[in-house]
Amino acid sequence: MALVLAFVPLAARADIKALAEAAKKEGELTWYVAHYTSEGAEDLGRGFTEMYGVKVNVVRTTAQVAYQRLLQDIKNNQTICDVFSSTDLGHYARLKSEGRLEKYVPESTPKISEAFRNFDSDGYFHTTAAGLVVLTYNTAKVKAEDAPKKWEDLLDIKWKGKVSTGHPGFSGYVGTWVLSMKKLYGWQYFDKLEKNKPQIGRSINDTVTALNAGERQVAAGADGSTLFSAARGNPLAVSYPSDGSVLIISPSAIMKGTKHPNAAKLFMEYLYSIEASKINAKHFGIPLRPEVPSPPGAKPISEIKVIRPTVAEVEKGIPEVIEQWRDTFGN
Repeated sequence: MALVLAFVPLAARADIKALAEAAKKEGELTWYVAHYTSEGAEDLGRGFTEMYGVKVNVVRTTAQVAYQRLLQDIKNNQTICDVFSSTDLGHYARLKSEGRLEKYVPESTPKISEAFRNFDSDGYFHTTAAGLVVLTYNTAKVKAEDAPKKWEDLLDIKWKGKVSTGHPGFSGYVGTWVLSMKKLYGWQYFDKLEKNKPQIGRSINDTVTALNAGERQVAAGADGSTLFSAARGNPLAVSYPSDGSVLIISPSAIMKGTKHPNAAKLFMEYLYSIEASKINAKHFGIPLRPEVPSPPGAKPISEIKVIRPTVAEVEKGIPEVIEQWRDTFGN
């Protein structure tokens, strides 16, 4: 038994080494990604290139823009994207049902935290990032004791003209948050929010810009990009809502027919590495590897009340709330 246990890691390393050699011959891959800030995505791409000598063409946009770009590629019979990383779970359900994804289970899967494993039991897409939608605020404008403590607090008239959000038609994070609020409080939540005249950006990260500029004081924002900005000296803080921070599980998948299959597989392995988790934590994302500590200022996920819609709810619900949003907010 001891001999068998000793042999397995060697075999696994040999497989990764062979994959790395094949990937190096392919030379590059193209990554459509909505998971991270532009800086975080580029940093991860550079880390992969430094480790394996394979170039990563990083195409960082919001989730819905990435998906529309991918659909346009498919319509034009083009295979450009090798690895697709969206924050909208519905994208994967649809792509999988249409046979657009390549089945691949990273060998590194047992090494990530159990909460993030085996998200798709069939092995077509895998959790490669996770984050939270929380209440955020400008500490130069709002005292901690006065900051919103639950999602309904954003509806208070005192925040009229002072709220920032992203747009569900562009951001998977925002789409999942809107769906979660609808599930908790019904669409009347957004009818009331509209009366407070929120500033609506595209990406959820646009809320950071609005708060930093003092254009808005409170927001439905992402924990990672907010804490990252705060660590750079900006007057921002997060408040974990008592009615539940919205947990965003963001998968990645290899596109079927990719021109760089070995580079794509190696990249999926890399996203589960300690090195990638360290880069992710540096950019204030939740690290997938348990060996890597949470970012400074972030609560461990075990200490936070979280809510999350199911894959089926996201697939059906986000297109519906995008239409409702446009009816209510007019954009």
